Amino acid sequence: MLDKCLGRRHTFAANIDLLQTSCHPVCDSRLRDPEESEKPALIICYNPLAMIDTSLVATKTVVTCKGDGPAVDVSGVSKPVFLVTLSIAKIIEQESLDVSIFGSADGAAWGAKSIAAFKQEFYCGEYPMLLDLTPHPDVKFIRAHWEVARWGRGTETPMFEFCVTIKEVPADILKEARKEAKAV
Repeated sequence: MLDKCLGRRHTFAANIDLLQTSCHPVCDSRLRDPEESEKPALIICYNPLAMIDTSLVATKTVVTCKGDGPAVDVSGVSKPVFLVTLSIAKIIEQESLDVSIFGSADGAAWGAKSIAAFKQEFYCGEYPMLLDLTPHPDVKFIRAHWEVARWGRGTETPMFEFCVTIKEVPADILKEARKEAKAV
């Protein structure tokens, strides 16, 4: 078998049509296994520019006071648009959670103002937000910051179990969404 595009070429029976996922000009439907030139090949290419799909705040994180998540390097993305999802799993009554996203050019010095923020939340659930870093070309790292508050009866210490995930939005999906938005 031949290695192409960090993937592998596999030959199949002649009656199966060619399936191609191409990430590189070398990965082309004209490629055939030299030993079986008449049979189509399945070409699977690994995307060398891996898409970001990680956590800004780890799953099942329990907080009782304000804090910051780890810095995530976003400098290698081709289109700086992300789906950021706040997932709140557990709460106690009469409390609020504020989560914002901060950017940095070097991962050490963070701006005084957030580049995006979720609306203040009081309940369990999933809350998605699109984060477009196009207006912030200097941002190479991002991190989540949270603040919690509690009022009313019972203990004064707030408690939230939550996570924040980030996924890069592929360029083709963005293009399609923009096209649909213009049509509406």
